[in-house]
Amino acid sequence: MPRHVPVALASAGLAFALAACGGASTTDSGGQAAPDALNAKADLSKQSLTISIWDGYSPKDLPQQVKAKLGFDTKVAIHDTNETVMAKLTAGGDSGIDVAFVSGQYAQALNAQGLLEPLHTELIPNLKNLYPEATQLAYDKGNKFSVPYTWGTTGLCYRSDLVKTPPTSWNDLLNPSADLKKKITMMTTERWLALPALKLLGASVNTTDQATLDKAKAALLKVKPDLLAYDDTTFGDRLKSGEAVMVEAWDGWCPTDQKNIKFVVPKEGSDLWTDTMVILKSSKNKEAAHAFINYVLDPSVHGWVPANILYKVPNKAAMDAVDPALLKDHPELALPPADLLKGEGLIDLGEASTAYTRLSTEVAAAQ
Repeated sequence: MPRHVPVALASAGLAFALAACGGASTTDSGGQAAPDALNAKADLSKQSLTISIWDGYSPKDLPQQVKAKLGFDTKVAIHDTNETVMAKLTAGGDSGIDVAFVSGQYAQALNAQGLLEPLHTELIPNLKNLYPEATQLAYDKGNKFSVPYTWGTTGLCYRSDLVKTPPTSWNDLLNPSADLKKKITMMTTERWLALPALKLLGASVNTTDQATLDKAKAALLKVKPDLLAYDDTTFGDRLKSGEAVMVEAWDGWCPTDQKNIKFVVPKEGSDLWTDTMVILKSSKNKEAAHAFINYVLDPSVHGWVPANILYKVPNKAAMDAVDPALLKDHPELALPPADLLKGEGLIDLGEASTAYTRLSTEVAAAQ
């Protein structure tokens, strides 16, 4: 199955890059960018669309589908990380991208600089298909400038046949028993490297308190000698081979189709990550952009995601139609939205994100 890293490396320079790019726009008294007037009856055949998305995150024939259904041409540009597309979107001027798929906190950062078109919800009637919980995401409550495409959480993925006791706590990772040492992996992506330690400390995954981050770093340095590796991409293969028996993992990357591989959210809690669709304010095809997002939210279209890349979507109608056999093989897909929202939503930390960069750099460099 194609896979995608939900949020790639948190960019240390994100806040600075955004500040440098300008991009200020007219705002209303509440600070929200004033929307351009759009024509609900616009001839979409006279528009075209360029979307930027991760490879494998949509059907290969998406442009053909859109052409047949909506009548306009669509070009798909591929980006490998949030940073790649953010660099393009914040370089100044028209990036040529109409719709971008970015993770939630990156959408928040783009909106803060006036680079996003506020959503014209009257042009996206399929918003009605979203779970009510999808309007309560920390980075964009009410879905004012972004539409969630996928969502999930982070936890422990493990071999039930190779661990003596099923893990229940982040402590099982950070203070491993003797039989787990050198058989566990953690992620190096900045916010996710810190997450287990922060949650074990009872702290927020969005904390900017330096004393708390120092305690988290100490816990990460303590466990480093006991790790098999830091691994953000191949931990599933390590589990399958038995090289690793427990790993920190995003839910969609835990290969639970293997009968002896299980996924659990530790009792201390975890995060809620979201990947979103946003419309650039520089787009000259805003009506087509809204029509595209509305099309994606059709249950028969959005349902491609859980069926093909095993990620949950915040679309109730689409999830209700998921094959029960798939849910049985991949129980993490069946996690109810109410339970998912128990996870702490990741938000953009602006310049304070450099503290996480420093933490991960120091942990990586430690001998």
